[in-house]
Amino acid sequence: MTVAATSIDPPRRLFVPNVTKQCWGFMIGSAFFAVGSAPGLSEALGSSGSNLLFFIGAWFFTGAGLIQLFLSGAVAVRVAYAPGRMVRAEWLAAATQSFGTILFNVSTTGALHARSIAAQEKLVWNPDAGGSVAFLLSGILAFVAYAHARRLWDLGRRAWWSVFINMVGCIAFGASAVGAFILPSGDALNNGLANNGTFVGALCFLLASLIVLPFWDRGRHHRGRAGSGQDDEPVLR
Repeated sequence: MTVAATSIDPPRRLFVPNVTKQCWGFMIGSAFFAVGSAPGLSEALGSSGSNLLFFIGAWFFTGAGLIQLFLSGAVAVRVAYAPGRMVRAEWLAAATQSFGTILFNVSTTGALHARSIAAQEKLVWNPDAGGSVAFLLSGILAFVAYAHARRLWDLGRRAWWSVFINMVGCIAFGASAVGAFILPSGDALNNGLANNGTFVGALCFLLASLIVLPFWDRGRHHRGRAGSGQDDEPVLR
C-alpha cells in the first residue's frame, strides 16, 4: 500500500520558496547595503569595502526577488473586456523588481572591476540607474496591486505600511542613482546624495520586509499546517 506524502523532508524544505525566505533575503541584502553606505562607516570602509558589501547584498536581493516572483502567482487573469486577459499588477511588480535586482548585480559586480571613467559609466552607473528605475516602477505597481486587492489607504494593516515604506525606499534608491551620476571628471555628481540615498533606501527595504515577516503571525498562520513545508502566504512587498 502506498502512503501519500504529507510533509517535506527537512533538507528539501530549505529549497521550498516561501515568504519567510523572501523577507530574510531582502533584510540581509538591505543590511549589507546599509552598512556599506552608513554615514561615517562608509568612509572607514573605503570604496573597495563598500563595493564588496554592495556586491554581496545584491545577491541576497536577487534571491529574494526571485522568490517573490515565484510566489506572486499567475502572470495574467481573465477579464470581461478586450483582450480578455490582463497582466496582474502583483506579478508585474515582482517581475520588475526582480529585473532591477539583476541590474544591481551587474552594477555591483562592475564596481569591483571598473577602473576607467567609461567603465564606471557603462558597467556601474548605467545598470544602477536602470535598477533604480525598475525598483521605482515596481513600487508604484505594488501600490496598484494593493489598492486593487484592498484599498489605496489602509493605514491599519502592516502589509500596507510595507508597500508604502518599500515605495519610500525605491525613491531613495532613485535619488542615490542621481547622486552617483558620473561626471566627465570621473567624480560623482553628489557623493552625499548617493550614499545617503542608498542608506535610507536600504533601511526602508529592511523595515518593509521586517514588518511583514510571517514570524509575527506564526500562531495564527501555523494552526493546522504543521509539516506542510510552506509556512506562510505570499504578501505584497
